[in-house]
Amino acid sequence: MHRFYLFILLFLYHSLAMAQEDFSIVGIVLDVVEKSPMPNALVSIEGDATTVLSNQKGAFSLTIAEKGEFILNITLAGYTTKRIPIFLEGKNLDLGPIYVDKDITFEKKDNLITITDSELLDDESSGNALGLLQATRDVFLTRAAFDFGQAFFRVKGYDAQHGEVLLNGIRMNKLFNGRPQWNNWGGLNDVVRNQQFSNGLNPSDFTFGGILGNTNIDLRPSGLRPGFRISSSASNRTYTGRLMATYNSGMQGNGLAYMFSASRRWAKEGYIDGTLYDAYSFYGALEYQINKKNSLSLTAFSAVNRRGRSSAITEEVFNLVGNRYNPNWGNQNGNIRNSRERKVSEPMVLVNYFHKSDNLNLNIGFAYQTGINARSRLGYFNAPNPDPTYYRYLPSLYINSPIDANFIGAEIARNSFLRNPQLNWERLYDANENTSLGEKAAYVFYDDTVADTQFASSLNANLKLTDKIKLDFGITNTDLRSKNYAKIIDLLGASFHEDIDTFSNTRNNILQDVKKEEGDKFGYNYEFAVNRLNTYAQLKGDFGKLKTFIAGNYANHSYERNGFYENERFLENSFGKSSTISFSNFGVKGGATYKITGRHWLAINGALLNNAPLLQNVFINPRESNEIVPNLQDERISSIDMNYFIRMPKLTGRFGGFYTRFQNTTDINFFFVDSGVGSDFVQEVLTDLDKLHLGAELGLEYQLSASVKLSAVASIGNYVYASNPLVTINFDTASAQEELIDVSGSKNLGFAAIKDYKLAQGPQQAFALGIEYRDPKYWWIALTTNYLANNYANISTITRTASFFIDPETGENFPDATVENVNNLLAQKPLDNFYLLNLVGGKSWLKKGKYIGVFASVNNLFDEVFRTGGYEQSRNGNFGQLRQDNLSGSPSFAPKYWYGYGRTYFLNVAISF
Repeated sequence: MHRFYLFILLFLYHSLAMAQEDFSIVGIVLDVVEKSPMPNALVSIEGDATTVLSNQKGAFSLTIAEKGEFILNITLAGYTTKRIPIFLEGKNLDLGPIYVDKDITFEKKDNLITITDSELLDDESSGNALGLLQATRDVFLTRAAFDFGQAFFRVKGYDAQHGEVLLNGIRMNKLFNGRPQWNNWGGLNDVVRNQQFSNGLNPSDFTFGGILGNTNIDLRPSGLRPGFRISSSASNRTYTGRLMATYNSGMQGNGLAYMFSASRRWAKEGYIDGTLYDAYSFYGALEYQINKKNSLSLTAFSAVNRRGRSSAITEEVFNLVGNRYNPNWGNQNGNIRNSRERKVSEPMVLVNYFHKSDNLNLNIGFAYQTGINARSRLGYFNAPNPDPTYYRYLPSLYINSPIDANFIGAEIARNSFLRNPQLNWERLYDANENTSLGEKAAYVFYDDTVADTQFASSLNANLKLTDKIKLDFGITNTDLRSKNYAKIIDLLGASFHEDIDTFSNTRNNILQDVKKEEGDKFGYNYEFAVNRLNTYAQLKGDFGKLKTFIAGNYANHSYERNGFYENERFLENSFGKSSTISFSNFGVKGGATYKITGRHWLAINGALLNNAPLLQNVFINPRESNEIVPNLQDERISSIDMNYFIRMPKLTGRFGGFYTRFQNTTDINFFFVDSGVGSDFVQEVLTDLDKLHLGAELGLEYQLSASVKLSAVASIGNYVYASNPLVTINFDTASAQEELIDVSGSKNLGFAAIKDYKLAQGPQQAFALGIEYRDPKYWWIALTTNYLANNYANISTITRTASFFIDPETGENFPDATVENVNNLLAQKPLDNFYLLNLVGGKSWLKKGKYIGVFASVNNLFDEVFRTGGYEQSRNGNFGQLRQDNLSGSPSFAPKYWYGYGRTYFLNVAISF
């Protein structure tokens, strides 16, 4: 790999000596109907990194130093991409007026937004990066976003943390988990349309970036189409209705431009039962153009979102009540009430200064964000679990009895569950009114709250050193204060809650009274202090047939926890500040693109990255103590991708392969386990965890005629664990009611034998065939058939350690826990493969200066039932117990799965003027 980068550097500087004559391509971009000039159209030669924007008069001038056949590409938000074959003969080329048509499929992007909303319902099932792909014109990535996305397909199997999202050049990925928080700007579809996307390891003008790709969303009014736009949508996915209105003044003669947008989205319940949706979004921006080279912008927005969440369910529950079932809700006084709501309100203000000249582009930005991200839940204290799918309430408990199968008891449990499959709110109130508790709550409805305050500043510059060499560089500093606490929302009829851990009978905070009322914080209360400093430099060379780049990145992270509670179980290290842990990291990436001809080219990119662990994997159990994961390591990423591109007048496409290895990653999980070394609620820490992602991608598009276009897409991947990680479990030692696993509060279980097990990163194979018809009378329809395969549930790591073989009663290995028997019991089985048929279409009209567009889509036309993912439960942590639980074929602690949507629709009507 190092030799590869050395080769790029030598080739780059050797090529500086190559003298070539430049030629200009000029033209004027106009609206085909109104004949008005189109500013901000992106003009480029396909396969060439050089781009220019048309000016306010629609004029552009693109410089190129090559001869031969090429495709000139003109892209403008809301318009169909214009692809013009040209032949350069060593002289300037004047194309004159170039007319562009409005994109009658423009509303399709709103359909993608509704899909990305669904991934936010459950943190466990999120992590894909559909929103990152909104701006791409790549046929493979487009299909991945609009068709594969409903099955939680992930491009290259990567998590969303490996793609960066920037607003006006400022990084938006959360410091806690590395992922962009899409619903911070949810519902503001009209203002996030001006995007610049770089795929994979390709260079970006705005950031060093991640291995998945990078998107910069330009929120300035001058980059968006002026005028009014009003739209209304109906759907049966996450929300049932949406209203949105936007006004953009455009750049006025006094140099001012302003823009406002607002939306409302709602649903009593979405496709999944009991998933309410209640969201408001507001945006306002003011831009002042000081002169042709300098401008200022002020942007503020807020997206307030409240939604009901769903949960993964076992196959036993699915067979009883189906794929739309959600155990989190129940009726209360005739209304749906969900116990697992998510509430997000994190408004943001951005201030930017922009300078743009022939040789220098400069963006200096500041962003301030504050707000809450809360997740509600039911707490129960010395009381039965209120979850209707708790294993003790299901038939499998009686079928799997260690004494003998009790089929009568199983039938009674089955009938009882079918009569009352939902959460019983009335029973919770009755339990809290039990006088034997002395007005103390047995059940509490509360929020796990994260209250973040973050300030970020950034500088990014693009400097033209010579006609062939460009330098990009930037620096970003982000400072975060993240308060985390539980807050009582509803005592459900009780007078107070006693803030005591019922398992160990210890106080969660010895500094305050244990009696807590509605609105009080309880359980845990701490703050993270995080700082991230990042800087990068990137050198790009354009030498005709050869384009090269090399980039370097330096980042420094510091993490600190400050506990506001003194936990009785961790008296020594729960209250006050932890030690500060810091990481300094470097990364380098580079690549080269070689044009075989103007219509065929090859590209190769590589990266060696050294990243700090994410905040969520630094502290073992931050709710209770300051303890940091021992011997915490930087994560190393080695990645390479190669692509072949073809750009013919009728056929376009890309074929590529990739290899990525993640090393020294850390992961923390929380669960109750009956292991071979004992039973307890544990924090499982995995270190020295390696992962391998290897695969190929294909995307082809063929213009069969002026109206008909065909497409074919394929992705074949192999995403596996590439090491046997070290597993340590941690637990508190305060309980005297049961035998401790280890008096030290921690036990090293050795290595987990998981190498070559499949990763749960969505379908590892995906194929699609599509046909699209665009009628000259401005209506269109498209049909796509998709096949997705090789999807896996997440494995339980603790069951792959040596402790799994141990009988907890004797301390010796189970006699029949042979390697063969254990391997059969723990064999990883893929989820079912499935087909999805999607149908989309639309129609547009231009009436008296008003543009009217209608878009409709039906996903999963044949109502296919499929699982998008899941996880093995870790409760049965020893061979004997797991084997007993699986004898009947309906285990009580079977894997839990998320199910995809059945047949769903989306309808949008928009008017622009």
